[in-house]
Amino acid sequence: MSYYFAKTLDADDFDAAVEKVVAALKEEGFGVLTDIDVRNTMKQKLGADFRNYRILGACNPALAHEALQAEDKIGTMLPCNVIVQEAGDHRFEVAAVDPVASMQAVGNEGLGAIAQTVQQKLQAVVDRL
Repeated sequence: MSYYFAKTLDADDFDAAVEKVVAALKEEGFGVLTDIDVRNTMKQKLGADFRNYRILGACNPALAHEALQAEDKIGTMLPCNVIVQEAGDHRFEVAAVDPVASMQAVGNEGLGAIAQTVQQKLQAVVDRL
C-alpha cells in the first residue's frame, strides 16, 4: 500500500502551483496551518541549494476534531501533509499523505471512517488539479 497519492500539474511558476493547491484544499474544507519552505530552510540552515519544495500542513477542522475525540494522541499525525515540488519545465508534483495508510499504525478502529473521509477529500484535491 502506498502512503501517498500524487499528480503532476502544469503551472506558470512554482508560486502559481502552490496557489492552485491551496485553492483546491479550500474547496474540500481544508485550511493550511503550516507552510514549510524546504528550499529556503536548506539554504539558511545548511547553505545547500535545493529545488522548490513546500510542505503544506492541511487541516479540515471538523474532521480533526472528530479524530482527536476518537484518539487523543492523533495530534502527533496532524495536520495532513501535502507537498508541492518542482519537477522541471513548468511542471510541479503534488503529493498528499494517505491518511488510511498512516492511521493503520494507530490500531484504533474508531479512526477508520474518519481516515477514509479525509482520504477521499485529499484524493479529490489531487484529482482536481
